[in-house]
Amino acid sequence: MSTEPLCLTCGTQYSAPRPDCPVCEDERQYVPAEGQRWTDLETLRASDLTSRIEDLGPGVTGIGTEPRFAIGERALLIKGEEGNFLWDCVAYLDDEVIARVRELGGIDGIAISHPHYYTTMVDWAHAFDAPIYLHENDQRWIGRPDPSIKLWSGTTLDVAPGMRLINLGVHFAGGTVLHWAGGENGRGAVLSGDILQVIPDRRFVGFMYSYPNLIPERPEIVRRAAELLEPYEFEAIYGAWWDAIIREDGHDIVQRSAKRYLSQVL
Repeated sequence: MSTEPLCLTCGTQYSAPRPDCPVCEDERQYVPAEGQRWTDLETLRASDLTSRIEDLGPGVTGIGTEPRFAIGERALLIKGEEGNFLWDCVAYLDDEVIARVRELGGIDGIAISHPHYYTTMVDWAHAFDAPIYLHENDQRWIGRPDPSIKLWSGTTLDVAPGMRLINLGVHFAGGTVLHWAGGENGRGAVLSGDILQVIPDRRFVGFMYSYPNLIPERPEIVRRAAELLEPYEFEAIYGAWWDAIIREDGHDIVQRSAKRYLSQVL
C-alpha cells in the first residue's frame, strides 16, 4: 500500500508531500481552524479504522469505514450484467477489503462523481487492475496522476452494459452521476454521490455548489441537469451516505426538486 500523503480533512491523496491541499482551499471545501493536517494509507491501516461492507439494495454493496474518515462518504460496488463496477471511492483500503471485494467478483471499472471522492482511487485501481473514468472537466483536481485514469469528455459515456455516466455539471464542472438501467431489479437506479444530494425529506433532492459553505448551485446548471435526466427511467437514487437512499419515484423526485429549486432562486 502507498505512503502518498492524504489530507485528513477531505481525504484527497497527492503524489508528493505539499504544504497545502488545493481541494480544501477551494470554496466548496474548507481548511479547518487548526490548519492543514496529513496522514497516509499505511497510517490509516495501523489506526482504529475498520472496514464496513454491507448490502444496500439489489446488486448494490456499500463499502466504507468505522469510524468515518475525512468527508465520510461510502463507495458502492455494483454487480452488473458483465462484471462489477465501483462507484465513488473511500480512502481506506486493506487486505481484508481487497479479499472481500474479490469474493464479490472484484472490480472491472471505477467511476467517481466528483473530486471530493477521488481520495485513494489509484490504490483501488492498482489493487483490482481496473480503469478509473473521470470527466475531463475535473482534471485539474487530480492529486495523484496515474495511467489507470481515463479522462472522458462530453455529456455521456457508456462504461458497461446498462451503465451510463452522465455529466450533469452540478457541484463541479465534471460532476457526474451513473444511470444503471438494470438497477433495482430492472426498475432503474441513479448513483449520485452528492451531485444530487439525498436530503432528509425523501420527497426531494438538493442541488448545491458548496455543501459545507452553503453556496447554492447556479440555476442554469440545475435546469440543465433536470433536462439531461428527464429521458431516463429510474426508481432509486443512491446518494453519498449510508442511509441516503431513495427507493421509489426517483425520476419524478429529481424533476420536482429542480422545479421547486428554480421557483425559489429565479
